[in-house]
Amino acid sequence: LISPPSHCPSCERKIPRRDLIPLLSYLLLKGHCRYCKSSIPVRVFLVELFTGLLLVFLLWHFGLRWELLIVALYSFVFIVLFVIDMEHGILPNKIIYPAAVAALIMIVAGSIAGYEPYGITAGMGNPIWIVDAVIGFAIGFVFFFIVALIFRGGMGWGDVKLAGLMGLLAGYPLIIVAIFIAIVGGGLLAALLIATRIKSRKDAIPFGPFLTLAAIVTLIWGQHILNWYLGMAL
Repeated sequence: LISPPSHCPSCERKIPRRDLIPLLSYLLLKGHCRYCKSSIPVRVFLVELFTGLLLVFLLWHFGLRWELLIVALYSFVFIVLFVIDMEHGILPNKIIYPAAVAALIMIVAGSIAGYEPYGITAGMGNPIWIVDAVIGFAIGFVFFFIVALIFRGGMGWGDVKLAGLMGLLAGYPLIIVAIFIAIVGGGLLAALLIATRIKSRKDAIPFGPFLTLAAIVTLIWGQHILNWYLGMAL
């Protein structure tokens, strides 16, 4: 993201600032590099479009509050991880580790200041935000760590670390909501792909995209989903 700067993968020329305007530059260039005329993947346009629409929705949903900054920044991180895992089947440590460190610093600072983002976390009565975060990290990381040990090759270690990051952000008990959404969503899509013969039982399906989508959904609606479930259970 920082070095090397944005460049064309074909001719490797640095992309000028006027060609880095989201959506507009893609349309003006008609999906091609200004210099070598090679095609720019439509994925670039779609990611920019989805990210912009998501930001507008988050602004409407949260308003100008600290929750907006937290959810927006980490939603962007999850979008990047989603695309990378879909295309390359990896979840880079260079993204997960800094994101986790930044989250931990934010959580510690919030705990010292007596702040907890109740628009995101469930707020189970713990006066210190970091308590919920550490429990959430432990649940997410340990759960998928055990799965990765039992089903070797069926779950990547990147998924384990991503689940830990999700736990830090969502906290307890919302990490359970995120895990449930990811597993159900992944299971339903896998069943659909197998039933339609697009994939076979032996084909690998990356799980990271389901984790990232579940994380975004949980950061936005996790509290409402949990309240709905508890209401149904009672």
